[in-house]
Parts: sequence; C-alpha cells; structure tokens
Amino acid sequence: MDNNSKHTSKSIKSSLMLLLTSFIWGFAFVSQRVGLATMGMHTFNATRFLLAAFVLLLFILFTDIKDKKKAIVIGYTKNNKKQRRNLITAGTICGVILAIANTLQMAGLQFTTIGKAGFITVLYIIIVPLTGIFFKKHINLSVWVSVMLALGGSYLLFIQEGFSINKGDLLILGCAFLFAAHIMVIDHYTKITDSVRMAFIQFFVCGVISMIAMFIFEQPDIKVILSAWLPIAYAGVLSSGVAYTFQFIAQKNLSAPVASLIMSMESVFAVLAGWIIFQESLSVKEILGCVLIFFGILIVQIPFKNKKISKQI
Repeated sequence: MDNNSKHTSKSIKSSLMLLLTSFIWGFAFVSQRVGLATMGMHTFNATRFLLAAFVLLLFILFTDIKDKKKAIVIGYTKNNKKQRRNLITAGTICGVILAIANTLQMAGLQFTTIGKAGFITVLYIIIVPLTGIFFKKHINLSVWVSVMLALGGSYLLFIQEGFSINKGDLLILGCAFLFAAHIMVIDHYTKITDSVRMAFIQFFVCGVISMIAMFIFEQPDIKVILSAWLPIAYAGVLSSGVAYTFQFIAQKNLSAPVASLIMSMESVFAVLAGWIIFQESLSVKEILGCVLIFFGILIVQIPFKNKKISKQI
C-alpha cells in the first residue's frame, strides 16, 4: 500500500471515529437533561469529568503494563522534558477551555431555547476555518461550500422562531468560540504529543476546576449524585472518556475544519435522540436541515486539487 492509500485509509477511519463521537455527544443531551434536573451544573461536570479521568487512567495503566518502554501516566522518559512539557501544557489548556465552555453552555441554556443554543454552538464549524485566515492558511473551496451547507442545515434544524439576541445567546456564542479554540489547540498539539494522555490531563484539570466551583457555588449531595449514576456514567464514560479521546486520536489525521464539520453531526443525532427517547417529532424543515449537514460533510471529503501551492488548513 502506497503512502497516499495509507493516508486515505487513516482519514476514513478517523472520519468514522469522529462520526461515532458525534453520535455519542448527540445522545448525551439526554443524560445532561436528566442529570441537571437533580443537581447543579458544576456538580454534574465535576463528577462526569473526574469519572472520565479515572476510566482513562485505568486504560493508560493497562497499556503501560503491556508496553514497559513508556512511563506510567506521563508516558515519556525522564530525559525527554520537551515532550512532557508539551503534554502537560496541551492537556491543561484543553482542560481549562473545556471547563469554561461547558459552564457557559449550561448557563446559557437557562436563558435561551434549545433551538437557538444548538444553532449558535454549531457556529464553531465556521469559526474554525475563519480563524485559519489569521494564520495565513489557505482554505479549500470544498470546505467553504461544506461550511455554508452545514450552517444552513443547522439553522433549519434548530431555529423555530424569530432569531433574537439575549443574555443566553451571548453565553452560548462564547461557548462556540471556546469550542473552536479547543479544536484548534487539539489540532496543533495532537501532532506532537500523546493523544490519550493529553485527553486524561484534560479531563482531570476540567474535573478539578468544576469540583472547586461545585463547593463554592453549590451544595453537592452524595445521595443525589448516586441516584443519578446512569446519566453521570453515560456523560463520564462515553460522552467524555470515549468520545473526547476519539476526537484527540482522530484529529491526528484530519484538518481542523474537516473535523469540526463531522462533529457538527452531533446536532443531527441530538434531534434523533429526542425523537427516539422523548418521542419528539421531526418536521419537514428539520429533516431538510439534517440532509444539508450530511451533504456538507460528504462534500468536504472531495479532494479538490489546488493549482496554487499553499499551506492548507
């Protein structure tokens, strides 16, 4: 198999991995709705991300036993300080961004509708490629076409009434920018450090920040937390531990705009989750929105050739 075939194979596998990630995140709205009905947002975030860190730590320890060449947890030799520094820096930055983004999203949902929140959050699919312009990176036409289709599809899928800006909308918009920054940070660091260990540090940092906020702003009750073990387990093990780790691994072989477009399928799966679990019906407009997002993701995979040689994002 030549290098081009290997690259294509890795891209397809990574795309499927991100599609599964989107599926898990889409259905995570159900666990969040159930969990937040019984506890504060900081309590929910603290328990889910610390659980994710614990599960991923067990996986790291298990793989390190099989591969004794790697140092436990950090995963690098003591002499390679630069790699360890990159790992800790990347994981910490991602953890801080994730903690703030999740807090803004949950706070914003108290003041705006689910429809507006979904549309505004998915704006990260256009923020990511636009950010690349400031770094003088060339963006393929297929990416722009896909962004427009996915953005239009998101509008049809979520917006049910006249679009207006309020406090909740602005909080969700801040969340969208943070998710875009999160994707860009991963895109940079995942090429030069261990993705799984970076994800572990991210979960731990995010969990600790949420736990501090939990004790400051809320009154956590262990009985309430234990009674909500199922939504916490889904959000912690699948939505956080599995899905975010898949994102880190998959972005090694995909550009940031392509990755963000595939992950925007989260919005489609969220609607499907509502339909399957809460018997929420889909209108013709919402179905059309799903179709547009799907075609946007397909188009971005078309390998248009550039006549001009330039750095691509």
